[in-house]
Amino acid sequence: MSKASALPLILVLLLALAGCGGSSSGPSGSPTPPAGLSSPDHVFLIVLENHGFSQVIGNPAMPFLNSLASQHSLAANYFANTHPSIGNYFMLTTGQIITNDDGFTGTVSDDNLARALAAAGKNWKAYLQSLPGIGYTGGDVYPYLKRHNPFAYFTDVIGSPATAANMVPFRQISTDLSSGSLPRFALIVPDAEHNAHDCPSGGTACTDTDKLAAADSWLQTNINPLITNSALANSVFIITWDEAADTDTANGGGQVATVLVGSHVKPAFRSNTFFQHQNTLRLILDLLQVSDHPGASTTAGGMNEFFQ
Repeated sequence: MSKASALPLILVLLLALAGCGGSSSGPSGSPTPPAGLSSPDHVFLIVLENHGFSQVIGNPAMPFLNSLASQHSLAANYFANTHPSIGNYFMLTTGQIITNDDGFTGTVSDDNLARALAAAGKNWKAYLQSLPGIGYTGGDVYPYLKRHNPFAYFTDVIGSPATAANMVPFRQISTDLSSGSLPRFALIVPDAEHNAHDCPSGGTACTDTDKLAAADSWLQTNINPLITNSALANSVFIITWDEAADTDTANGGGQVATVLVGSHVKPAFRSNTFFQHQNTLRLILDLLQVSDHPGASTTAGGMNEFFQ
């Protein structure tokens, strides 16, 4: 064969090899997980309220959460993005702050976690303590606070009764667990009396210790049974806080504690890498092999270091 006739064949081979090496899809065309990440059956994101890292880690009022932080993985250099709450919930689900108005009554049509998951064929639910009913998209009904439920603002969700039905009262999680119908992704939000936002009996006329102890007790009662359930052994649990105290404005929303738990999560691991909520959004999508990364999660660094 002459050099002239061999050249096209060489180019074809080189292009084919380049295509194989650069592929990010599995056998069925779905994205493969980034190196170092497992592909869990379920990813659970649990969000608590308004307390900084130093208020939580090492606090005897929260023995359960601190036991998880010491036995599993702790992000020790993790910061919320803004004050007050609502912008952080949007960052966790859209990669954008969207608004800093806790009284926001508009809708959000930007790319978001619900849209990304649906496009990838992954189901989701938001388990919201004290939500008035399945698919509820209205305003606050205390102790349920709408601003802690970002899905209730997304046009993708509120424009479809079937999709809105993915927002359910927290008690539904036991039914879904028993029936084997837990979604691939679940957002879990305790109500204002159990997420350290308010006192366990409502209002603010209690000590901060009372608020934190109530949140810790809620986690132990409701989240620990999920963590220890053998049917959920191949799952990842991410427990974070929306923001620190208002007086802590470092990196926007102050330093918060973020704990990762799961069979593939490194035990007794403490990371000093800088992370924010957009990194958690990216992690959720990476774990579930979703290629769409809304907003700042597109350029956010991965959190692979937490996994074995």
